[in-house]
Amino acid sequence: MSSYKIPRIASEIERSISDILANEARDDLLKTVTITGCDLARDLSYAKIYFTALSDLPIETLEKEVNEASHFIRGKLSERVDIRHTPELKFIYDKSIAYGEKIEKIIEDLK
Repeated sequence: MSSYKIPRIASEIERSISDILANEARDDLLKTVTITGCDLARDLSYAKIYFTALSDLPIETLEKEVNEASHFIRGKLSERVDIRHTPELKFIYDKSIAYGEKIEKIIEDLK
């Protein structure tokens, strides 16, 4: 598979999942989720979806709730993305934004 095809499909998956969560999810928790990235396996069988959320729930609870909805999201994704097999989805909380804010605060405190 060509080197540009995997990132293009990953980007399409990321965009489609964001739209599914914003417009088709009935759970209010899922509507607070923001997709930040997608790592797609070379054989398109598995995708790690990185997300953040505007919720006060613990990270473990958020991951559990979103991963429980992955079958619904995968079904909707199969209707939108034109690939032979829809990849298995694993949602992982993206800690990089919180880490960046922490570093930014440390730099501001140094000034």
